[in-house]
Amino acid sequence: MLSCKEVTEICSREQDMPLALREKMGLHTHLMMCTGCSNFRKQMAVLRQAMKFYAEGKAVTADPDERPLE
Repeated sequence: MLSCKEVTEICSREQDMPLALREKMGLHTHLMMCTGCSNFRKQMAVLRQAMKFYAEGKAVTADPDERPLE
C-alpha cells in the first residue's frame, strides 16, 4: 500500500496530468482507509478552484455551493 507521503505527491501530480492505472488504483485503495489523505485531496481541489476563480478575476465565496460574485 502507498504511504501518506506517496499519496500526497500523487494527489499533487493528478492536478496537472493524468495518472497511470497503477497509481489510480493505489490512490483509491489508500483513500478508502485514510481520512487525512482524503481531506488533503479535497483541499487540493478547493485550492485549485479558488486559484482558477482568482485568475479569472472572480470573487471566491466561503460556501462552495454558492455562485461566485461577479
